[in-house]
Amino acid sequence: MNKDPFKEYIKESEPAKRDKGYAWHTAIGLQAVDGLKTSEYLMHTAVRNIEGEISFVEANELLQTYYEENPTCDVSDRTEEADKVSARIAALLSERAFSFTPNEYLSIHRKLFIGIYSHAGRIRDYNITKKEWVLNGATVLYGSATELRATLDYDFSEEKKFSYKNLSMDEIIHHLAVFVSRLWQIHVFGEGNTRTTAVFFIKYLRTLGFDITNNIFAENAWYFRNSLVRANYNDLKNGIHETTEFLEIFLRNLLLSENHPLHNRTLHISGTFKEPEKANIDSKKVNIGEEKVNIEEAFTAKTASHVQKLQEALGFEDTFGRSDVQRVLGLKPTRSSALLREMAEHGIIEPVSGYGKGKYRFAIEPCGDGVQRW
Repeated sequence: MNKDPFKEYIKESEPAKRDKGYAWHTAIGLQAVDGLKTSEYLMHTAVRNIEGEISFVEANELLQTYYEENPTCDVSDRTEEADKVSARIAALLSERAFSFTPNEYLSIHRKLFIGIYSHAGRIRDYNITKKEWVLNGATVLYGSATELRATLDYDFSEEKKFSYKNLSMDEIIHHLAVFVSRLWQIHVFGEGNTRTTAVFFIKYLRTLGFDITNNIFAENAWYFRNSLVRANYNDLKNGIHETTEFLEIFLRNLLLSENHPLHNRTLHISGTFKEPEKANIDSKKVNIGEEKVNIEEAFTAKTASHVQKLQEALGFEDTFGRSDVQRVLGLKPTRSSALLREMAEHGIIEPVSGYGKGKYRFAIEPCGDGVQRW
């Protein structure tokens, strides 16, 4: 099957197919915010739905049956989650029912993750931190667990009172960027926060008159998440200020069909991403030069997911080894060693001397967009 069959549907003149194509394309693309990838079975199911062969209810039932008959024993394999959540997002984006309330926000999370997370639809009751690649390993300060409901209610009440009347489009986009970044920063949910926020935001934008049927979310979900991070991070002693500029660029492409480049490396707090110095390694290493390495083409879907998780966790470590791979991915020693060999053969990592045997570092920029660059 064509790796990306949805673009042609988005161009369809037939509204039903175009809208479903957009919904599925966006739903699948949004899994990238958590480093997840969908299966070929999901792609086939999506196309059948777009063509009118099956309903969204039937698509979800097929996925449920498929995974009951094909269970996985690998706890690190989250393909089932990606498939089921994609189908649920597509269904939600295809329906017009919506109310701008905190309960709707909680309901969307419940609908997306019921049967996947035990806390689906529930406000988290613990505090969290998350190491962010775009912040060089630092974390955003998320909402306090004891204040989440009150903060959520306040943000919704303020947005309800806000009037967009007589605002320029620049002012509208800035306000929308501030609103969604604050909603995301509360981080009401322990897991699935960005995907839930994106679905809610898309449906809210429709109530404001924006007819979104393009591929911006689908192809730039990781940029969207990183721009939310940058909108909520300060490190004043190092001259870093929270900014919605990146999120506003994303929204201009989404809402106004502008064509600004969306590169994750431009969001990194270093300002200009500096690539690590390459080690002098033996001649057996694959010489890629200035070519791009696409992990989706170089590896299986499962291995590509492993590579991305390692980049997020270890991309800026001076060195790491097999024990680190085991810790991050939960793999057995033999599989961890094999994965390191595969990555080295493709030039994604390089051996580092002076730290003992079997130590590596990433030799390419972890962009988060699937394509890795020297």
